[in-house]
Amino acid sequence: MEIFKRSILILIIFNFVCINLASAQLSNLKVKERKTVYFKNNSFDVEVAKTNQEREVGLMFVKDLPANSGMLFIFENETARSFYMKNMLIPLDIIWMDKDKKIVFIKKDAQPANFDSYEVIRPDKPAMFVLELNAGKVDMIGLSIGDTLQF
Repeated sequence: MEIFKRSILILIIFNFVCINLASAQLSNLKVKERKTVYFKNNSFDVEVAKTNQEREVGLMFVKDLPANSGMLFIFENETARSFYMKNMLIPLDIIWMDKDKKIVFIKKDAQPANFDSYEVIRPDKPAMFVLELNAGKVDMIGLSIGDTLQF
């Protein structure tokens, strides 16, 4: 009987700990902000990355990006911004824009990392916004330096 009581008490404590851990994890989850961005009459539903953690993770480990979607990185200021393809699984077109949302640099078809190395893109132009889209979108839309993003 004593073993049964102890087992029940341990089970109750275990459940209490599990429920509290799950509750703490859920409270840390946030609904990701989304925006619709426009280039030359083309719209994209993008996830917004504006915290350091969101920007650090970006689209890492994403296996499939829907056709008219992407990720918009928003920074607090305008400066040179390097991006890398570590832990990326899909090729991307990456578009850097200044504080006025004007394109200052484009990297087409940035390739996913392999086990040995990954690409680092270092534009020499300052940017405040960076947009990642599926590879090929820049050519499909006909984007070029000086075009402006709207959102």
